[in-house]
Amino acid sequence: MSGVSGMPKKPVIALLGGGQLGRMFLENALRYDVGVHLLDPDPDCSCAHLASRFVQGSFDDRDTVLRFAKDADVVGIEIEHVSVEALAELKAQGKTVIPDPDVLRTIKDKGLQKQFYREHGIPTADFALITDKSEIAAHASLLPAYLKSRTGGYDGKGVMALNDLSDADAAFDGPCVIERKADIALELAVLVVRSAIGTTVVYDPVEMVFDPRFNLVDHLRAPARIPPNTARDAQILARRVADAFNAPGLYAVEMFLTKQGELWVNETAPRAHNSGHHTIEACASSQFDQLLRLYMGWPLGDASLHSKAAMINLVGEGGTGPMAVKGLDDVLHVPGTFLHLYGKRETRTGRKMGHVTVVAATDAELDQATAVTKVHCKVVPALERAATDNQ
Repeated sequence: MSGVSGMPKKPVIALLGGGQLGRMFLENALRYDVGVHLLDPDPDCSCAHLASRFVQGSFDDRDTVLRFAKDADVVGIEIEHVSVEALAELKAQGKTVIPDPDVLRTIKDKGLQKQFYREHGIPTADFALITDKSEIAAHASLLPAYLKSRTGGYDGKGVMALNDLSDADAAFDGPCVIERKADIALELAVLVVRSAIGTTVVYDPVEMVFDPRFNLVDHLRAPARIPPNTARDAQILARRVADAFNAPGLYAVEMFLTKQGELWVNETAPRAHNSGHHTIEACASSQFDQLLRLYMGWPLGDASLHSKAAMINLVGEGGTGPMAVKGLDDVLHVPGTFLHLYGKRETRTGRKMGHVTVVAATDAELDQATAVTKVHCKVVPALERAATDNQ
């Protein structure tokens, strides 16, 4: 690539989406001489001010995306709900597009994703596809189950439990997946990075604990507390998923470890993922660094853990308003703690506002630091913080 007067042209990455994943990607990319252009409908999104160029616009509108990315060398995403048609056209123009549009088209539809696992012999929970909730009764043999919207869901949205047929009346409507409820011992996630030439690096499995209030990850720990052979099998299964998609990318493969010792793939995200945030402090090359390496065609980084780690999500509590963080002094004095706030101006109950990563040499130290963080560190509306401080 060359620019004015024969000088090398700085490579440009066009990123669709400006939330916290984009923010953490940019924080890493700023260490390199690359330009990152950002498209998001919110002018106050988490990383608008960090990008080399920010454009306000819809990332799921084909023409908007094509105009935005016309001068870019690489096109990436931080959210699945983008125009796949635009990505396919940009790929046809010769640009590097990660994830591949065909991969994204499959993954963003949970029905197509489940069928993909079945077709490739990848173990997953039994399921059925329905067009609306009137068809739930025809699949009563799958109950108890989870009902998942085929498109549009995120962060626990678009998922509900179906314990018996009486729950069907309150079910959301439209095309859905009914998935038999797994008998889960642990929920795991494994990140796989696959290059354009098919080489892969695989991170250690992480153990995820969910907050039942919001159906979000409450915290995770790495490595997962599972036998070595189970960890190895989880990595092999995650690599199988990435190889089946047969395209360069970062794949976050969520799994169920059943009480019978089986590993089932739940879902895959073709992007940076909440289950990989700990890699910023706990690994030589974080998931965001790996993503940049993929975009630029650079060698993949070292994914090995150099310490035990935990990541605790900071989720808004107490209503809506300008955000404030309680308990920072109690948390940051603990060795090995790192605060990440996502730059969101307004907090609301259940909204991801940041996270705390803890690194430690022993499980006991990790347990203690995680407990302190969960008890003391809260994101609340600023008015609530002020009222508490004045008591």
